[in-house]
Amino acid sequence: MIDFSIAPKTQKIKRLTHENALYVRSLARYYDEHEHQDLTDEEKDILREKEAAIQKLAAEPGVAEGQFMTRIITREEACWGDPVTGGAINTSGLGNSSIRAVATPEQKARFDKMFCSMAITEPGFGSDTSAVAATAKLDPETNEWIINGEKIFVTSGHRCEAIVVWATLDKSKGRAAIKSFIVEKFRKGCTLTKLEHKLGIRASDTASIVFEDCRIPYDNILGSPEVREAKGGQVGVLATFDATRPSVAAQGIGVGRAALDFTKEKLEEAGYTFPYDRGMHSLNAVQREIMDMEANLDAARYLVWQSASMLDKNVRNSLESSMGKAKAGRVIGQVCQRCVALLGPLGYSREWLVEKWMRDCKINDIYEGTGQIQMLVVCRQILGFSRNQLK
Repeated sequence: MIDFSIAPKTQKIKRLTHENALYVRSLARYYDEHEHQDLTDEEKDILREKEAAIQKLAAEPGVAEGQFMTRIITREEACWGDPVTGGAINTSGLGNSSIRAVATPEQKARFDKMFCSMAITEPGFGSDTSAVAATAKLDPETNEWIINGEKIFVTSGHRCEAIVVWATLDKSKGRAAIKSFIVEKFRKGCTLTKLEHKLGIRASDTASIVFEDCRIPYDNILGSPEVREAKGGQVGVLATFDATRPSVAAQGIGVGRAALDFTKEKLEEAGYTFPYDRGMHSLNAVQREIMDMEANLDAARYLVWQSASMLDKNVRNSLESSMGKAKAGRVIGQVCQRCVALLGPLGYSREWLVEKWMRDCKINDIYEGTGQIQMLVVCRQILGFSRNQLK
């Protein structure tokens, strides 16, 4: 029998995260409307104090869920408050997931305490990561890598301390030559050129970064510099997505749950009830719709939990992480849009946060691989097709 219950200590971490999320939500509207404005020192101190209590509890022995599972559970809870505003005091970004997935113990000790973003997308491509044009050349005299190229839509590219950059060692050798490199922001030749203005997650900075003869130490490469042809290519760097997609999916589920919880609360205030002990045929349209949305969110959550659990067991989860993200991206878009509709004109107004959640949720179907890309990954894995056989 499958057990989806959460251990008592993890429940306590979840409750502390929920308290933090309530405070973050009180800031969400202001920082959505004041894009790129940083939190005040007082707000950061309050968040750091709350986060320190969570981290202290998480570090104690006896947390039954593994590292990734606990992180996924708390990620959803944090994003129930707001998906990005509280991130201003976070010490972990998407690049950190890449480091945890493929770095050596020495690299983890050096870099995982930094806030690391991840730079993949370029002006010449979006989802087709095999088209990476940024280059990394080894200078044999200094034993340094020289990075050149431009990256766009880098999440947290402004406030990060280091960037995990995808670059190719040899464009002629295709996907197998694409590697990940850690570039600290202080390196000469690493320049932030633009901050994006966005539809949603506006409190999160999204940057364009140019690398011009940017030199980094030899040991800043993640994985081996050897170019070897392997089935599917990019085995090391794509393992990053197996670790980050569950987190992105959990973020979306948190936003969808926030919209649904709020909508259900307002409907109950208007006199609606939600009797779970009755058959669907005896419910009205609104009751059925709410319950259907709850069921779909649960389905997405359990897919994501499965992929996180596999990571904790050191089992490859490419199929499961893509299934979870594809399901979450689709479900939360439907949930947030329907919540706005069910709440009528106030749902569409800026008086409530529901319209913001509808804007925020769209990114979950785009970054870390679009919904269409996830479906391709799932189909290839299930049917055993190669990238060239199924595009």
